Amino acid sequence: RARERRARFVGKNGACNVAHKNIREQGRFLQDVFTTLVDLKWPHTLLIFTMSFLCSWLLFGMVWWLIAFAHGDLDHSTRLQREPGEGTAAGPASFVPCVTSIHSFTSAFLFSIEVQVTIGFGGRMVTEECPAAILVLIVQNIVGLVINAIMLGCIFMKTSQAHRRAETLIFSKHAVIALREGKLCFMLRVGDLRKSMIISATIRMQVVKKTASLEGEVVPLNQIDIQMENPVGGNSIFLVSPLIIYHVIDKNSPLYDISPLNLHHHEDLEIIVILEGVVETTGITTQARTSYLADEILWGQRFVPIVAEEDGQYSVDYSKFGNTVKVPTPSCTARQLEEDKSIM
Repeated sequence: RARERRARFVGKNGACNVAHKNIREQGRFLQDVFTTLVDLKWPHTLLIFTMSFLCSWLLFGMVWWLIAFAHGDLDHSTRLQREPGEGTAAGPASFVPCVTSIHSFTSAFLFSIEVQVTIGFGGRMVTEECPAAILVLIVQNIVGLVINAIMLGCIFMKTSQAHRRAETLIFSKHAVIALREGKLCFMLRVGDLRKSMIISATIRMQVVKKTASLEGEVVPLNQIDIQMENPVGGNSIFLVSPLIIYHVIDKNSPLYDISPLNLHHHEDLEIIVILEGVVETTGITTQARTSYLADEILWGQRFVPIVAEEDGQYSVDYSKFGNTVKVPTPSCTARQLEEDKSIM
């Protein structure tokens, strides 16, 4: 029977399914402009990247044109073009412009580009005739350096974001519940597709479900930390090969009273797994996330081995990464299993 499943809190790819609405303090995003630019989508970032340079070139192109217009460079350059080789000491030939070879706004715009990106074709240059032109030259160079630093830094951060490395950290599609060392355990498999390691990798797990307090307060997304175990003990893992991480279902576990008969009736149950560590090659902290709903938990299953020794080294067969096999498992809750053991 098809049942309506509640929305995920965390998607299988690690994306958080939370929409932020009615934010009144939008100005806070402008106080952290750099992070805002990094968080934008690539088309918006490239548009801002292009417009920032284009607008600065147009702005300073207008400034250079105004300087030339105020100093009379445009009139004298036109006159020199019409009367080549003429003029006296007091005539047009002795006139020194603020910027040479500026005849129109187009030439002022080209000079603005040359100044800011330091192309330096040599056809136009600033003279010592106008102190204002020298000041504008200094200001435009400083503005250009600031724009370069911000925009290139933004592009670098977007290309080296930590979640890109998390794309090669994988989790099994399903989790399983089976016996391990005589106790019911919730198990999943995690692996790293790259040879470069994740240093100081830690893993933790949370159960997210709707709860109500004794006072009647309803918490729609109550996050409960539960203890994860792994083959080397503690939360730190050595992720050089895929590992099976497990949680012992004991009296402190939110899964203590879940059996295979009522497992799929917990529509509000979602188990979130978070893996984080430092990327060995870049030193950037990365985090990978996934989640398991009730119908993605297989009771009485165990992951098949995928690591084998071949030709003096260990090989990992990722084609079997999520494969499971059925194993004998009690069809009762962890509470009932402990009570039966205590009676025996």
